[in-house]
Amino acid sequence: MKRLTDNVNSRYMQAADRLLPGNRRGRIVAYVESYDDVSFWRLLLDEFESPEYHFQIMLPTKGGLTKGKKPALNSVFGADALGSHMIACVDSDYDWLMDDITPTSRLVNGSPYVIQTYTYAIENYQCWAKSLYQICVQCTLNDRRPIDIEAFMTEYSRAVWPVFVWSVWFYRSRRHSEYSMQELNIDTRLGNVDLRRPSAMIRSLADRVGRRVESLSQKYQFAVEQVEDLKKELVFRGVTDSNCYLFMQGHHLVENVVLKLLDPICQSLRQERENEIRKLAVHQQQYQNEISAYRHSQMDILEALRKNTHYRDCPMYGRMSQDIRNLLVMLPERGGEKQQDGKDLESSDQHEQG
Repeated sequence: MKRLTDNVNSRYMQAADRLLPGNRRGRIVAYVESYDDVSFWRLLLDEFESPEYHFQIMLPTKGGLTKGKKPALNSVFGADALGSHMIACVDSDYDWLMDDITPTSRLVNGSPYVIQTYTYAIENYQCWAKSLYQICVQCTLNDRRPIDIEAFMTEYSRAVWPVFVWSVWFYRSRRHSEYSMQELNIDTRLGNVDLRRPSAMIRSLADRVGRRVESLSQKYQFAVEQVEDLKKELVFRGVTDSNCYLFMQGHHLVENVVLKLLDPICQSLRQERENEIRKLAVHQQQYQNEISAYRHSQMDILEALRKNTHYRDCPMYGRMSQDIRNLLVMLPERGGEKQQDGKDLESSDQHEQG
């Protein structure tokens, strides 16, 4: 026997919305992949709440504690339940780059009721190069720049760009088992970054990537021209050699790139600040008090990244904002009789009775 909740979909939410008093705001349910994503999407959706409508972020809990894109897209009740009053907010992964060759990529890219990150994942926004210096300041309370972090990330991105494009080609060609995401992560991870010679790390990385690209070009000679065409297409989409790190696997970017870079920077800045406290302390007790207060005020780098919100000038963030604006245009006026999702309320009722 079906439960009443089995019939819940966007049209149901719209019908329930019409029963509210005129002075009550309508509700748009936004399903996200996991509780880790709630704060990110809340920050974005807050910008678009109005006296007419508000967003309620929910988790796809019908199947228990299952997380991920598929439960969010199914929105608990099935993908056809999505509509102007019930949307899904998900990581793009590679789907935005897949040219609609899979059912998931067609849904993510084609449905106005799916808001995607465009970057690989939320973590990529948190690693937005222009925001990383602010992370170092928060973690060390020291406003000095040992290296140009934004320039380093740009050079990192340019170094990995050739093999990144090959990776997208493998996934588009359904050959991802022949060059997997794990292999890409190994090829593009950073070693220990020497702050005195950061360019040496980039050169070492570029050499490693170059050897991999040469190997792939020899093994898949028929694909070399296709990969060159793909580069042009990606650039047209806004994915370039200077920002492709935004479209690599998010967890890999955090753990094997950004933390590898920020750890030595923050260690250097903390040591510098502690040496300054030691030098300026009048006596041992004052030193102990000041050093204890300083260490207590520091923030863990990974925690600071997770709380980072200094990425809203990222162009991909602007694309998400525009998608939400487009969604809001489709909403009916509160109390109006505008048709929604291709069916009016009467046809929705008939559908549920059937």
